[in-house]
Order: sequence, then structure tokens, then C-alpha cells
Amino acid sequence: MNILKYSLFCIVVLFLQLTACNKKTNNSTSEASNSISKYQNIPIDTTRRLIGPCEPSIYINPLNTNEIVAGSVLNTVYTSKDGGKSWDMKKMKSSLGVFGDPVITADFQGNFYFAHLSDPDGSGWSSDNLLDRIVVQRSEDGGKTWSDGGYAGLNRPKDQDKQWLVVNPENNEIYMTWTEFDLYNSKKEEDKSRILFSKSTDKGDTWSKGVMINEFSGDCLDGDNTTEGAVPAVGANGEIYVAWSYNNKIYFDKSLDGGTTWMKKDIIAATQPGGWTFEIPGISRCNGLPITAVDRNSGTIYINWTDQRNGEKDTDVWITKSTDGGDTWSKPKRVNDDPAGKQQFLTWMSIDQTDGTIYTVFYDRRAHEDNATDVYMAYSKDGGETFINEKISAESFKPNAFNFFGDYNNISAHNGIVRPIWTRADGVQLSVWTALIDMK
Repeated sequence: MNILKYSLFCIVVLFLQLTACNKKTNNSTSEASNSISKYQNIPIDTTRRLIGPCEPSIYINPLNTNEIVAGSVLNTVYTSKDGGKSWDMKKMKSSLGVFGDPVITADFQGNFYFAHLSDPDGSGWSSDNLLDRIVVQRSEDGGKTWSDGGYAGLNRPKDQDKQWLVVNPENNEIYMTWTEFDLYNSKKEEDKSRILFSKSTDKGDTWSKGVMINEFSGDCLDGDNTTEGAVPAVGANGEIYVAWSYNNKIYFDKSLDGGTTWMKKDIIAATQPGGWTFEIPGISRCNGLPITAVDRNSGTIYINWTDQRNGEKDTDVWITKSTDGGDTWSKPKRVNDDPAGKQQFLTWMSIDQTDGTIYTVFYDRRAHEDNATDVYMAYSKDGGETFINEKISAESFKPNAFNFFGDYNNISAHNGIVRPIWTRADGVQLSVWTALIDMK
């Protein structure tokens, strides 16, 4: 998601970092979680810096589960050759600029891809060309080296934001969806947001012209009435599915011809009472944008999100599914299994295509009376009918609302190897972590 809000926090955060003591702000014994994680936590990035690390993305090479690549804001890439036990870190570079919203995926030939926002002039917010396209860089050696990057969506002066990628296992085509703003943060009624689709057939070097797929366009205020959250998924026969949030609803669209044509009428997959933006104490901003995924063995489509239909103090994680290609959707099921009244937020979902297990990761405050936060994984082996919830973070933490915490986390699963990734906040100090989870 667009990181304009970073600018509003930087001065305050810098002051807090300079004056804060080195002592961690972990919870006291009385605030400790009721359960202990059985999974080893691995720090990926604990570097102290003004912006980030946050908004982490992670992906397991489907050809070699020991090879994992991750990324974080603004321009950091991490590589592991031992299944996530140890990590190397470097800064991503491109002549088109690297400016946040990291998205990592891999194709079925072992190549990794890093999609991000653009900064072609290298001038940040002082340039009108910032966010003028979505850049995708490729690595053919497990993340050691990267191409300069191809791009999609160049359409100045419009802004391109909040992208995600998926690869078609049948033909190795890469599909991308994102939000285009006529002008980010514009209050003018004539300025609109829309969902665009593009694909690459040459490993990300070139991309097709962006195609608008939404029936209803939104505003440009980066809120409930903006069209955002488009995460594409590939079906059992190459179908392309995508859902996004807008106007207190989750809309769904699909293409059956590789992205050339899309439905004229979008389908409402679920309602999202209260919208996709909401307040979480201790978090600078929070969203419940949807994640779309497909079990390619059964063809079942899933959408995972959060909302506050049960009240502002009871944010929950939800999932709905379709077994008929997205024409109809099940009643939303609550994923978190705690009693009502606590906060669960910033969810992500991955499906292990080797056995159809659904994995979700989210922040959770079920064990606390304050802003202390844990990380949970919930997984389902019966098609989303029931979920087992497990605490996966070794220690609780308390985020600070003066610091930009990021807009998403991520999780990757393949052949029983599961690697969630999340941001931890000890006061204003951010860090990125994973957990070693082997479900076999």
C-alpha cells in the first residue's frame, strides 16, 4: 500500500528513537500470553532505521523448500538457503527506483520475482514521477542477483499502488493486479481509483497494457470507498481470480482466457461491515483488505479478510469459499477461535498446493487486556470448515502508534513447510521475524 503516511511519522519516530533506552518494551510477566509457541522464532532483520523494516513478504521456492526469499520496506531483500534458519540481507537497486510495497513470488522454474513501487528520479515525494509504475525484478540465482526490472502500468500522471503477483503453474505466466489512482489522496470527486490487471509471458521483462477489471470505481482517499486489496490467484484450469474491497463489500472478478476478458458484472463475495479501514489501538493505521487463493486440487476459491462486524473492540478474521468458480459464496466463517471481545488483525493466507491445507497468519490480542500483541497461525485441513489456532510468536510486543507499522504480513507454504513472516514492534523499534514450522 502507498507509504505516504511514512512522512507524517518520521520526525516523531526519529525523536523517539534517539531518546528511547535500549531496553526492550516487552510485556511484564503479568501481561504474558497464556500459551507458549512451540515453533522456533528466527529474526530476519533487527536493523535499527528510521523507516521499516515492515510490510514483509516471503516465498518458498516450490522446487527447493530450503531456498526462501523475503523482502521488506523500503528496499530490502533477504535470502535463505537453509529453510529460513539463517538469512543474508542486501538492498535492492533498480534504475526505476525501489520504493516499498515489496511482493515476493517464485515461478515453477525456480526464478524469484520482487515487485515494488517506483521512484524513477530517486527523489521520493519531491518528484511527480514517484509511483508512476509497478516494477518487477527477477532473480535466477536464489536472490543473489537481480535484473534491473520490467514494469507495468506506466500512465503518467496517474499513481500505481498496492500490487500483488501470482504465477500460472501451467505456462509460467505471471499475473499482477493493483490499484491505479488518478491522483493519490485527491479529494476531487472526478479523481477515481480502479483495479488493473497485467501479465508477463517472458519472466517479467515486459508486461501487457493494464486492463481495468472493476465494475465500480472508487475514490482516491485510500479508504473504505477506494478500490484496493486486489490479490490474484490461479485456478485448476488456468482461471484467474481476484477480489478486492470497496464500499463495505468484497467484490470478485474472474477471467477464463488468460486475462484478456473479464466479467462485465462483478460478484459480491461478502459484505465487510464497517469497511476495510478501521482503528486498532497502538497501530498507526490498519486495514482488512482481502486475500484470494485457490486450492488447485479441488478448484475451491477462498477469500480471507478482517472486519469489525462484531464491534470496534472485536476485530475478527474471516474466510469465505466458492466451489463453483466464484458464482456463489459460502457464509463467512470466523477463523480465530477465541471468545468474543478481542482484536485479531492484519491477516494473510496461503494454501499448500501439495495437500490443500489453508494457512493464515494474523496478529492476536486474545490473551491480553491492553495493546500487547501476539502472532497466531490458524490452519484448516478440511476446506476451511474448521481451523486450529496456534500461537507462533515466542514473545508478545507492544506497538507504538507513532510508528508506521506496515499494512500487511505474509505467509508461504509448500509440501508441509510453512514460513510466516511478520513485523514486530518494540516501542518504535521495528524488526522482521519468521517461525520454523514443519507440518509433516
